[in-house]
Amino acid sequence: MDLYHYYDRTVGPFRNLSDVSVEEAKEILVRIKEEKPLSQSAGRDALYVEHRRSCEEILRREFAVKGGRMERRAPHYLVVEHSPWLSTWFENGAFLSIPVEEFDRSTLSFTYGDSMPTFSPLINDGKEYRRKLYNYEEILDIIRRYGLPQDWNDDGHCGPERYIEVHVWSDEVIGRYLREGCPGKQLGCHKIGN
Repeated sequence: MDLYHYYDRTVGPFRNLSDVSVEEAKEILVRIKEEKPLSQSAGRDALYVEHRRSCEEILRREFAVKGGRMERRAPHYLVVEHSPWLSTWFENGAFLSIPVEEFDRSTLSFTYGDSMPTFSPLINDGKEYRRKLYNYEEILDIIRRYGLPQDWNDDGHCGPERYIEVHVWSDEVIGRYLREGCPGKQLGCHKIGN
């Protein structure tokens, strides 16, 4: 299993709005709206930052109940396998893929779909994976039963789940990538386009 991270190559990978203050995060969203109006992030409103942080508190709480190891306040975000939809999110899109074996699995949590709609009180469709966080072994069972959302719902016509979101609660592997750049096959780094 490979974990993918999509980003704007002019900004770089793993730039998390939750790693800065609320005010700075809102300023970044305003700049994105002005400078990169075609990116998906340009559509986020001022309330996005509060919603994101509220969702991250739920993720932390749920992961603590499962005995997960959290070395970060907010996770790094990746997805399970390639998501064609996410690959279109950025004007200067790029991605990297990292084999799941690179990670300490006790620092990984998963939601079947993006965590914000997964835990949204506005979505009440009765699907068993709503409002649930999974560890590695549990998500493998859900994948066996339902497959990858991008295989059956990449366009979103069957609901909000378009990929499986991965929450990486450690800087170990990500930090290695950021320090060493793209070490080729070791971290499976790839760029969209060139």
